[in-house]
Amino acid sequence: MKLNQGVEWALHCCVNLAWASAGEPISSGRLAELYKLPPAYLNKQLQCLVRAGVLQSVSGPRGGFQLARRADRISVLDVVLAIEGRDLAFRCDGILANCPGGDAEQDYLRSCIIAQSMRQAELAWRTELARQTVAGIAQSLERRFPQARADSLAQLRASSDGRD
Repeated sequence: MKLNQGVEWALHCCVNLAWASAGEPISSGRLAELYKLPPAYLNKQLQCLVRAGVLQSVSGPRGGFQLARRADRISVLDVVLAIEGRDLAFRCDGILANCPGGDAEQDYLRSCIIAQSMRQAELAWRTELARQTVAGIAQSLERRFPQARADSLAQLRASSDGRD
């Protein structure tokens, strides 16, 4: 399974937004500058997070994005689904119906061992992503890289000198 690069971008942005002070929106331009990403494309990913209820968009000269709920209530799965959509990764087309002895009336989605195996794997993957939160990632980053939060926030604040 290959995920859109926007998933990585969105998760990093969510961590930075979790580190920001409450009520301190950060513009997509500042986030793009921090990671050296294309601003327009990053903004599209952030808008997907707004539509999914992960982020809030704040308008105005000091506007930007902020988390729509506490970071410990935003799962990695929430972010993945916001960017990738809710469709399942594997789609059974019921090709067994075309085989000798196949039955066009049979629900192969339910009876095909391959489809069942793929659904079980996807369920396990989604369950694990649902267990991981933005807050948990932020805490792990801070434990492993104690300066990460301070460095990121300093860079974001330094870039907010009117160049957004």
